[in-house]
Amino acid sequence: MSKIEQRLNELGVTLPPVVPPVAAYTPALRDGDLVYTSGQLPMINGELTVTGKVGGTISADQAQELAKVCAINALAAIKEAIGDLDKIERIVKVVGFVSSAPDFTGQPAVVNGASEFLGEVFGEQGVHARSAVGVAVLPLDAPVEVEVTVRVAD
Repeated sequence: MSKIEQRLNELGVTLPPVVPPVAAYTPALRDGDLVYTSGQLPMINGELTVTGKVGGTISADQAQELAKVCAINALAAIKEAIGDLDKIERIVKVVGFVSSAPDFTGQPAVVNGASEFLGEVFGEQGVHARSAVGVAVLPLDAPVEVEVTVRVAD
């Protein structure tokens, strides 16, 4: 078991199977020493269990947990692309999209669910650049979508 997967186990996290794409894309793509994930939705057991707008039917706290689920799904996609999460040298960038009610302005706090989780897993290598963006709607009416870019060793 890799060190990162051991750390995930300590945190009570098991990587799920990668959700098959719902359109024409790949869940993760390696280009040189970078791996880019496609936007990951908060799928649990292959299903989107929560839908709606953050600041509407979804609370910011609930959305923060969903952003963490997105980050877990991103790690699963990265593992499928590179085979071993111990190859990750740094989390480079996280981009979070939050399907927001018109007056909701807490997107950064929501995306903290992904960022803080990655920090727990990777420590100093988990510190990353980030964008948190409010949007009108996301695929399948998901409340949150997260992309992760990592630098990997050969």
